[in-house]
Amino acid sequence: MENFDNKKNKFKRYQPLLVLVLVALLAAIALNQGTQKSMTTGMHFFMGFFLCQFAMLKLFHPSGFVQGFKKYDLIAKNFPGYGYLYPFIELILGLAYLSFIYPMATYIVTILVMGIGTIGVIRSLKAGLDLRCACMGTILDVPLSTVTLTEDIAMGLMACWMLFTS
Repeated sequence: MENFDNKKNKFKRYQPLLVLVLVALLAAIALNQGTQKSMTTGMHFFMGFFLCQFAMLKLFHPSGFVQGFKKYDLIAKNFPGYGYLYPFIELILGLAYLSFIYPMATYIVTILVMGIGTIGVIRSLKAGLDLRCACMGTILDVPLSTVTLTEDIAMGLMACWMLFTS
């Protein structure tokens, strides 16, 4: 019974993240279906919705986000101002995906941002740090884990795929 309760608690902790990803995915599918566009267009919509949602969560309490983010992000550790800029970088990227403006630059910046994030998360996980993921701001409590790592890698890979298939 204890094992079941642990799995249930783990799912509960990740439920907000799963809901946000699912909403972004469903919105992207609906918009893509309505416009009958390509898979790349659908990926643009998904990444746009995803990045805008996550930027919004961080912007509700910027100083709280920065406090958590600097514990594992390579740049924010040394330059706390980057933590304050990060939600705006995400928002700009999200809007760029939704508007299809400067796609090549959008892909490259996404690859860089997600790549740096991936390295920071890997280092923190390898060090065994028990941290809260700042990815959802201070509004929702999600642990820094392989889910966070998967998110960063998936976003970077989608940007790579779009860059090389465009």
